[in-house]
Amino acid sequence: MSRTRGTREGRSRLRFDGWIAGVGTSSGTRVVLGHWQRSPFGPFSDVMIERADGERLLLAPSHRTADFVGGTYSFDSVRVVPVDVSVADDTWTVTAGPLELRFTVGRRRPAGVLLRAVPGALAARPAWAALTNGPARLLPTHVRTRGRTGVRRREWYGVRDMLPIGVVSAVFEGLDLGVTAPVAPPVRFGFGSVPRRPALTRVTTTVEPAWGRRRSRTARRAGR
Repeated sequence: MSRTRGTREGRSRLRFDGWIAGVGTSSGTRVVLGHWQRSPFGPFSDVMIERADGERLLLAPSHRTADFVGGTYSFDSVRVVPVDVSVADDTWTVTAGPLELRFTVGRRRPAGVLLRAVPGALAARPAWAALTNGPARLLPTHVRTRGRTGVRRREWYGVRDMLPIGVVSAVFEGLDLGVTAPVAPPVRFGFGSVPRRPALTRVTTTVEPAWGRRRSRTARRAGR
């Protein structure tokens, strides 16, 4: 299911099931891919880019997804472009407007093995994300699993698997971004970042739209 209902407040919650890939490059540009196999908008992928000078850019496949993602996180500019993702064995290939990205994933490490042992139904619950938020922040990845966005939406990340990313090649607007590097400094799109070590993470993300007089236009459209 892609839509759930909050038990205490009766608010509609939006659920996104898929993968998040976070990579750094030696040029200083960091890239975060969201590959959502199930969502309130159907399957789609989007790309968040933070350049070495701090500029934050969203590449989204439709005005609807751009409106929602752009209204949930913080960007300096948003572009609506075709976003195509293909997976062949351990290689992911992403084409998103001015970005061409390819990366390989390696064998699962102990953290990934532990995450896979958590039942999917449990990992998808916001209560589980809230419970694991403290321990997650103590890990070397420094990942937060819950928080509030700039438009007063609440968000939970239920992590279900993690694979290391190895070789990365990326070209943005015709310029080679260099070789694989840590995601450093952390990206600044929302309340949390992706792991410092490039990784592909399976996640169930739950978003509770803002309510009340200050509710955003995006929340009114998508939250209903």
